[in-house]
Order: sequence, then C-alpha cells, then structure tokens
Amino acid sequence: MRAQEVEAAVETDGGHGRVEVRRLEATERLQGYLEWPGLKRVCRIRRSRGVRGVEQSETRYAITSLSRAKAGAAALLDLSRAHWGIENRLFCVRDVTFREDACRTRTGALPQVLAAIRNTVLTLLRRMGFANIAEGREHFAEHRNHAIRLIRYGRIK
Repeated sequence: MRAQEVEAAVETDGGHGRVEVRRLEATERLQGYLEWPGLKRVCRIRRSRGVRGVEQSETRYAITSLSRAKAGAAALLDLSRAHWGIENRLFCVRDVTFREDACRTRTGALPQVLAAIRNTVLTLLRRMGFANIAEGREHFAEHRNHAIRLIRYGRIK
C-alpha cells in the first residue's frame, strides 16, 4: 500500500507508572474487496503498554462506515477509546457489582429483561449521585423503604 493511502494517528498516554502508545492506521483501499454493507474504511489499532519495565502489546482491527472526510484517523482513535469507556462504565460494572456473568439465566427473554433492570438500577443510582454503585446498593439494602418510594414515585422524598 502506498503511504498516502494510509492515514495514521498516534496517541501517547502515561500515569500510574505506565506508558501507553496507541496507533491507528486507516485505509479505504479494501472498500471494494470486502462485502460488508456501508464499509468505508478498515483500521488497525496497535496498543503498546509498558508497566514497570514489562512491555505488552496488542493489535485490533476495526471497520467503519465513516469516510475520511467525516472522521480522520485521530477521531477514529478517540471513538475507539470511547467504546472501551462504555465497556468499563457499563458492562464491567454490571458484571462486578451485579455478578451478571455468574447469572445462570440463559434462555428466553429473561436475560434481556434482567439486563434492562440492571441498566435501570445503574441509571437511577447515578442520577441520585452515587459514584460508587456498590455503595448505592448498600444504601438501598439498609433503607428498603427508599427503594420502594423510588420505584413507586420516581423519587425518594
């Protein structure tokens, strides 16, 4: 591939004893070769991370319907990071706090219903100002009448 066919962006981040470098390369060249509806570009995202002298690296691939004009490589790199923010803010919290992966319910509509209930609880706790979801659960375990009023009236007071 010619260099002008690949758009790249690099981001370096550090803190807490680590240095992380993320590099995204995007090309429109594969647009005609892959049969994927709406495909505009293919991306390769490389992440290398050094923590106290130990190096780790990973490579991920992505496809997007965003053209180069709509989102450059730097914007795609930001979108990729935002995606993992959702993972950390929602799915990880649902699994750790609500032990979702340990739930044995796997058939019918019930897994979706339980996920919706967990999402509703997360939303309510965050709107009430609980930054720590486990702390919010403990609050309502100790004050069950608050939970009932919240469900019934949409507020505690």
